[in-house]
Amino acid sequence: MKIKKKDSTAILNSLYGGVVPNRGLEYILVGRAEEAKQILNDLTDVKEGSSVIKFFIGKFGSGKSFIQALVQQIAFKEKFVVAKADFTPERRLYGSEGKSVVTYSELMKNLAIATVPEGNALPTILDKWISEVQTRVTQKKGYGAVEFDNPEFIKDVENEIVSITAKMDDLVGGYDFARILTLYFKGFVEDNSHLQRCALRWLRGEYTTKTEAREDLGVRDIINDANYYEYIKVLSQFVRQIGYAGLVINFDEAINLYKITHPQARDKNYEMILKIYNDTLQGNVGGLFITFGGTEEFLEDERRGLFSYAALKSRLQSNRFETNEHRDLSQPVIKLTPLKYDELYLLLQKVRDIHAVHYGYEANVSSEEIQSFIRIEYARPGAEENITTRDVVRTFIGALNILQQNPVIDRAQLFGEQQQGEDSNHKKERFSRFQKATE
Repeated sequence: MKIKKKDSTAILNSLYGGVVPNRGLEYILVGRAEEAKQILNDLTDVKEGSSVIKFFIGKFGSGKSFIQALVQQIAFKEKFVVAKADFTPERRLYGSEGKSVVTYSELMKNLAIATVPEGNALPTILDKWISEVQTRVTQKKGYGAVEFDNPEFIKDVENEIVSITAKMDDLVGGYDFARILTLYFKGFVEDNSHLQRCALRWLRGEYTTKTEAREDLGVRDIINDANYYEYIKVLSQFVRQIGYAGLVINFDEAINLYKITHPQARDKNYEMILKIYNDTLQGNVGGLFITFGGTEEFLEDERRGLFSYAALKSRLQSNRFETNEHRDLSQPVIKLTPLKYDELYLLLQKVRDIHAVHYGYEANVSSEEIQSFIRIEYARPGAEENITTRDVVRTFIGALNILQQNPVIDRAQLFGEQQQGEDSNHKKERFSRFQKATE
């Protein structure tokens, strides 16, 4: 296997820590081919001006975060801007005292593009755009080069920026957004880092009072709890105007909306989801792909979940003709199924090979040992109901770490050995039920 050290480091550290790696997913992608195909189809539609919303639903450890990371990876290849945020008790879609605008700020902090996948890509996006505008003006107007000391050149660049941002004036918040972009350019030209920082602070929704923003930037409004969603729509249009395919937003840990104890507050958050749903599917906004990752309770609980909100229940019920064998991945709700036995086996093989390349040794865990390892993990009491792919992979990496650092260890302690007797037969029977259930 040929893999970059930074990719193998991200994969092994993330999986061992129980989280999804931000890079290198192509090396461990198994069992999600149909979902990946649908994601690509949806992103193609968004490229052409539509918008899409998806709900990835499954148990803890079923791959919700992984599928959203896959969305990000595919989106990067298709030249999308991607943002992500996890819901927490302090980050919601609707809330007072900054609980919703902080979600917007988290999205902006995690804003990423293919060349800046770790986040905080906003300055890169703006600087690249300004450089492209300057180059275009230089060629169009016949300037010999970029001339920051020439007032006419600066004026021509400002006019070009205005001509691009003017297309957003009809959107709520579009005028102030365009004004901030012009001020950012002014800071760029004058080498005024303070002005640029203030502009970025405004764009990230970090001003808490209009007075402070007016003193620093001369604008009449700020991004707040009441209007942040409108600025998400403005941002989706802006990135399309400057050459990107659109904006992807991944919201994860939606269970935290389900956990809101106050019924009215919870319903207000669900009302925001309904608004986003209607905007995306009715064509009220273009170039936006939004996903939510949540558990079955978050979706189907008729007392506290999305199904408790009648307008959402009627929209999010699954295709009644869908079965485990015949799935409809074009619908808004995608229920993630666990990896099948052969897919889990293939995943552990990939992890074994990545581990060997990363630490510079010849892979020496046999296929039989991997099979034995899976059998033992799923033969543990309660494993059928409680164990997840995340648990198995994390434990397997732990076994590989021990073996690599202690080559003389009895391998049977890590990967098991042939066992005899009634207890062994009982364990095999439990594993056999798991294997049949996932085939």
